[in-house]
Amino acid sequence: QLQLVESGGGLVQPGGSLRLSCVASGFTLAVYTIGWFRQAPGKEREGVSCISSSGNTIAYADSVKGRFTISRDNAKNTVYLQMNSLKPEDAAVYYCAAGHLGDGSTVDDMCVTLPGSWGQGTQVTVSS
Repeated sequence: QLQLVESGGGLVQPGGSLRLSCVASGFTLAVYTIGWFRQAPGKEREGVSCISSSGNTIAYADSVKGRFTISRDNAKNTVYLQMNSLKPEDAAVYYCAAGHLGDGSTVDDMCVTLPGSWGQGTQVTVSS
């Protein structure tokens, strides 16, 4: 079973920044496409960003383009999500998941996630 652990969430004021980390445990993250997803109370889960195993293919949700940056350090078995200019609507539990590269340009099409690969999530709260 693939085990991913998210961290880096917290409370931040609008306009602030956070960097989330997704660390793989017990397997080599380098061979997997990794996606970040979020879910706010009462809302459907949304694909935020996705990065291929090589890092050469990346997708973002329109709602975060220009503000969020996904990256990976395979040597550290870690994928990051740098979130800048945070808005109240970015508040959610953020999850990472491993999978393989699919067809399409949207996050959900690109990130074909594997069941059981999802982390427990990290809470992001954006409030003044």
